[in-house]
Amino acid sequence: MVITHLGKQFFKITQGDLTIGINPSGKDRFGADLAFVSLNHPDYNAVDNLSHGDRAPFVIVSAGDYEVKDIIIKAVQSETEIKGKKYINSIYSFELDGIKICFLGALSNANLSADTKEALGTPDLLFTPIGGGEMLGARDAYKLAVSLEAKIIIPMDYTPETLKVFLKEAGAEKVAPVDKLALKRKDLDGKEADVIVLE
Repeated sequence: MVITHLGKQFFKITQGDLTIGINPSGKDRFGADLAFVSLNHPDYNAVDNLSHGDRAPFVIVSAGDYEVKDIIIKAVQSETEIKGKKYINSIYSFELDGIKICFLGALSNANLSADTKEALGTPDLLFTPIGGGEMLGARDAYKLAVSLEAKIIIPMDYTPETLKVFLKEAGAEKVAPVDKLALKRKDLDGKEADVIVLE
């Protein structure tokens, strides 16, 4: 599995011939098989960027249980707020190549219900916003990641300042950003709330 960060909460995940786009924004374009959109906002739903040539993604935008290309996906709802406007945010949980992935999207409240936590399970890989403001702040994001027992945490939607706070909270000040992450199931051995920063 290869994960590339394309800005804000926009990620490209490839596994063999499969390509997934999450919360597309900006100008980066590629053909995807599957797209996850956490909320209906221009910063997260530029799904047109994920169509290229004859390739157009199956797009998931709301809560529910899905199976696409042999991938079981669970999406649960949470509320969030952007510039004073309330939105429904979808949190995605799925497994790819034996790795359990959780994508929190534009989550604003770290106090997830027991039902939501049960639905998400224990992720191997957790994507969390750390930008503060209306979304999770660095400290709350780290506490939530630890409570979910994530093996690897990927911060997103951050500023240099919030990233610095997050890394300090995680005791990971020496972590250097990487341009992409290649990950296999065996790479998770011995990991416990390890932070990986994607540029």
